[in-house]
Amino acid sequence: MLERPIRLEHTHRILFTREAFHARNNAVRDLVTLNKPHKLPRVLVFVDEAVATANRDLIDDIVAYGEVHADAFTLADTPITLPGGEACKNDLRLVECCWDAINEAALDRHSYVFVIGGGAVLDLVCFAASTAHRGIRHVRFPTTTLSQGDGGVGVKNGVNYFGKKNWIGSFAVPYAVVNDFAFLESLPPRERRNGIIEAIKVSLIRDAAFFEQIEAMADDLAALKQEALEKVVQRSAELHVEHIATGGDPFELGSARPLDFGHWAAHKLEQISKFAVTHGEAVAIGMAVDLVYSRMQGILDAETCERVLKLIERIGFATYSAHLMENGRSGEPAILEGLEEFREHLGGELTVTLVPKIGEKLEVHEMGRVKILNALVELKKRQTL
Repeated sequence: MLERPIRLEHTHRILFTREAFHARNNAVRDLVTLNKPHKLPRVLVFVDEAVATANRDLIDDIVAYGEVHADAFTLADTPITLPGGEACKNDLRLVECCWDAINEAALDRHSYVFVIGGGAVLDLVCFAASTAHRGIRHVRFPTTTLSQGDGGVGVKNGVNYFGKKNWIGSFAVPYAVVNDFAFLESLPPRERRNGIIEAIKVSLIRDAAFFEQIEAMADDLAALKQEALEKVVQRSAELHVEHIATGGDPFELGSARPLDFGHWAAHKLEQISKFAVTHGEAVAIGMAVDLVYSRMQGILDAETCERVLKLIERIGFATYSAHLMENGRSGEPAILEGLEEFREHLGGELTVTLVPKIGEKLEVHEMGRVKILNALVELKKRQTL
């Protein structure tokens, strides 16, 4: 057998800016000219319909930006709008629409796909881009607190299939991520709040000082003040990228998923609720389940568990949903099926990240069903207090 190691080096770029498509903002221009292309690169832009509706001048601004900077790149077509939200990831026809547009625009591997929107649209379009021509450079413009601080800065793309989240997907490092904070101002309150939970999550597993900063800003975060949101989203993004770049397993070849703390239950809860519970809300509840379970197992002390739960609630998240008690195929709560689905998604051994203390993580390979159910009962009682 002949073996030769192949090492691939990727650069993960993330920019923080405001009004990226203002004519005098050179951030986008600088990105597409970074590699000093031998010809003008072609750029195809996809925009989340909801973002286009909330930012009525956005399409015109993109077209005008392309005209002003026509010496740096060519807009291959008028920006294309797509439906957003989790539902877009359940429709494979939308992937085909993206492929059709990429083909019609005659993009090649030196071209760029820009995608502007929430996490679901980013997952959809970047999956299409990463599989067209075996990978076209894609630039993400996340527009929600959730996507700017977490999913939108990562390297995973995918759509749902067989009723399971991200069953079809790819790993592809984006050419760049542009976090334009101006987009956050047009979000409804529920969407502005969602991303805060991923900041709490990453602080719990990586940065105790950041957790304390979130505690200190809790009132401003609960009030959804822009300055506080920007600070938390930026630090969350930095920590997520740091983990991807230095964690040793950016493409998740192993079984550990430390950034998925609270997610085994969250993903299943979204599915059970038919996505009436948003991803951020589901992560808050999933984290609460794992925190109470950890306390019951003696992994986490009671004082710290209560401290974290109170912070989650103080910022405006619920720590329980009635969907947690809906029965599945076995007659037990369907949420328990999430463990097996999580194991399957990991590719073999179940590995769940828990928090023994703030700023540290612990990986376990089994979770007791009885204590999980006891944790659910406790959280249900907590809701009624």
